Amino acid sequence: MPLFTRNIPTTDATTEEPSSETAAEPVTEAADTAVEEPAAEEPPVQEAAAEGTPAEEASAAEPSKPTRAAEAAKPTGAAEASDTTEATEASKPDEPSRPAKAAKPAQVDEASRPAEAAEPTEAAEASKSTEPDQPGKSAEPQESTDLTAPGDAAKPDWRTRRPTAARNLRWAVTALSVLLVIGALQMPNTLGNLRISEFFRLPAEAIVGAVVLLAMPRRPRVIAAAGIGAFLGALTVLNLLDMGFVEYLGRHFNLVLDWQLLADAQSYLTDTIGTAGSIAATLAVIALALLLPVVTALATVRLSGLLARNNTVATKATLIAGTVWITSMSLGLTIGGVPIASDHTAGVVKVHARRASDTFRDEAAFEKFAKKDPFANTPGDQLVPDLRGKDVIVMFIESYGRSAIEDPVMAPGVGKTLADGTRTLTDAGFAAKSGWLTSATYGGSSWLGHSTFLSGLWINNQQRYNTLVNSDRLTLTEAFRRTGDWRTVGVMPGVQKRWPEEEFYGLEKNYESRDLGYKGPKFSWSTMPDQYTLEAFQRLEHGRKSDKPLMSEIILTSSHQPWAPLPETVPQDQLGDGSVFEDIQKAGKDPKDVLYDETQAKQEYGKSIQYSVTSVVDWLKRYGTDDTVLVFLGDHQPMSQVSGPNASRDVPISIVAKDPKVLDKITDWNWSDGLRPTDEAPVWKMSAFRDKFLTAYGSTVPRN
Repeated sequence: MPLFTRNIPTTDATTEEPSSETAAEPVTEAADTAVEEPAAEEPPVQEAAAEGTPAEEASAAEPSKPTRAAEAAKPTGAAEASDTTEATEASKPDEPSRPAKAAKPAQVDEASRPAEAAEPTEAAEASKSTEPDQPGKSAEPQESTDLTAPGDAAKPDWRTRRPTAARNLRWAVTALSVLLVIGALQMPNTLGNLRISEFFRLPAEAIVGAVVLLAMPRRPRVIAAAGIGAFLGALTVLNLLDMGFVEYLGRHFNLVLDWQLLADAQSYLTDTIGTAGSIAATLAVIALALLLPVVTALATVRLSGLLARNNTVATKATLIAGTVWITSMSLGLTIGGVPIASDHTAGVVKVHARRASDTFRDEAAFEKFAKKDPFANTPGDQLVPDLRGKDVIVMFIESYGRSAIEDPVMAPGVGKTLADGTRTLTDAGFAAKSGWLTSATYGGSSWLGHSTFLSGLWINNQQRYNTLVNSDRLTLTEAFRRTGDWRTVGVMPGVQKRWPEEEFYGLEKNYESRDLGYKGPKFSWSTMPDQYTLEAFQRLEHGRKSDKPLMSEIILTSSHQPWAPLPETVPQDQLGDGSVFEDIQKAGKDPKDVLYDETQAKQEYGKSIQYSVTSVVDWLKRYGTDDTVLVFLGDHQPMSQVSGPNASRDVPISIVAKDPKVLDKITDWNWSDGLRPTDEAPVWKMSAFRDKFLTAYGSTVPRN
């Protein structure tokens, strides 16, 4: 008999308040054609049952509702024998009025029995495994069990089958959530502070967050926890960017200005580790930046739920933690020299907010300051009159910093090269004086150093640079062009696309990497060796006859990080189009092996400076004339891995000329003789050089 409809009457009988009408209804439907029982007979039967009527007599009387339910629940064996029993009871002449007559429909042939009459019998059989004799007990659990067909029972999930593994997994996820949130709260923004002790401090932000979340209802608590976690994840990304900027550029990440530098970083990776490696690294960084806030948000939500489920314990623990924090802060308690109480996250947020605010204020202030140019209205004939007829060359050597001259690892090789170069130039009739300049940048962003040197303004961020190149500030190159007596050109092998700034700098012609005719290999980021760049300058400009002397700006690139592979000096007659460097490039070191090994990085960096200085000295010896005036300097220090964590921003600068009058003009500068500045040589800000140079060589400031 089907199982799926059996519990419907049983549920009615057990979940509603019992009444004689509803309890008797199923049987009455089945017995309508056999016996019509008077309603008046029920009270006497109930009374008799209450007075202790024997079971046989009670069953002969009109059954009350519980009695009928019990009858419906009689054992299966009784149901199977119902035909015989009912026939026997019906044949008894001395019991004409017993309710057994109500069972007469069971004697009716099943084929002729109405469908409606069959339902109560099925319901009675379905109720055999229930407990209808407890009128107040709900039958819902039995209904759920009865409605599930054999073989269709739901299988228990893995947590039910493996409770120990599930419990361990829950604890592991909770522990990871705690570590992730604490790590985000305590993550330092410099590699130097990345110590295990930093993560054992007691963060005030965690205590405040717990207090806030414990006071919230569930829905607002989940939303607030997710927001807090996402914010912590984003702040962790900023801290990681800070680490990278401090390590490579010697400054912290500027939330307003520095996003555009990430594209340059990606280009640098492409040149350093190849396209595939660059794409993989870029995708990994993007995935980290996107997933970290999401994962931290999920971890915070999980911990907030744990707090809510253990509200009493969590509240006590929060109060204790708050008391410990206040005590530790008041007394200055430390562990291993590290303060126990921490408000690191709040401090990082304040720093970023203040830096952004200062950036916005600085933009307006700098724009006004840049307009105050003492030489802005100087007539062309009053600019650098003492250099008339000279070929003036301003040459930047990439990453040529003070560390190259003073660091114990690099100084021996670089010092020897400078000493040899000084002797070589002296033998060729040249003299040199050298000093120190403090660069506006460090480890990279060379264009900030170039613009600071040429404009006389402190250009230490991209916003200032953008403001500068959109102004009419007088640069050294523009000063020479304004006279009308010089042809101004630029040679920039590091520029690989159109460079609109050439108009601001007053360059009549600028040679980019594709204009120099180089057919050889790249050396990591550097598009061509310095030896070739200088030879191309000689071929395209300096060696050509012209009715005007040259004022040139040349930016050499061979000493650009990662300093592997490095070019080598080749015989001049073999230089050609640069194809000769193919074998040298293939035999060079792998950038990855050098960049991440501090000792090798220092050694190879020192070699790159030696190569660049040698290329400059060789060119000057070969092509320099009595009218050549060379100003060469470094644009910034190398990255901190090479220069050291506390290195200065100083770079060496030298002026070389054959004409003694040129160097006599700067005698009062007190620079050192030769290509190597001594420790006693003065140190100026790089932004001071323009005005000192213009003044030394006869430029005048017009009177108002």
